[in-house]
Amino acid sequence: IYYKMKNKLEIENLSKEEFELYFQNCPISKAMTIIGGKWKPIILTRIRMGVNRFGILQRSIPIISKQMLTAQLRELEESKLINRMVYAEVPPRVEYSITTNGETVFELLEALSEWGKLQQQ
Repeated sequence: IYYKMKNKLEIENLSKEEFELYFQNCPISKAMTIIGGKWKPIILTRIRMGVNRFGILQRSIPIISKQMLTAQLRELEESKLINRMVYAEVPPRVEYSITTNGETVFELLEALSEWGKLQQQ
């Protein structure tokens, strides 16, 4: 249904169910669900820079709570943007890395950064 909408009138006359379906299938909505929010771009950038362990990530973003960092890492892993590698050591060691799919996000984040700079002027 997303791709079939051609004009404002068609969009204005959608039922609640059609509207929800329309935006569920919207590629921009999907992208924003995956990478949107305050923390995901920062976390992805830190991991790409080599900040790949939980404690180090938390210290590198001092205003994020432990619970929020955990939730965001899980969502990024579920979206296949990062890998979580658990090493069988005592104590256990966990490291995060950017997946091949995750690498594709950085071009978009760079474009968003450039757009954001223009908005600051």
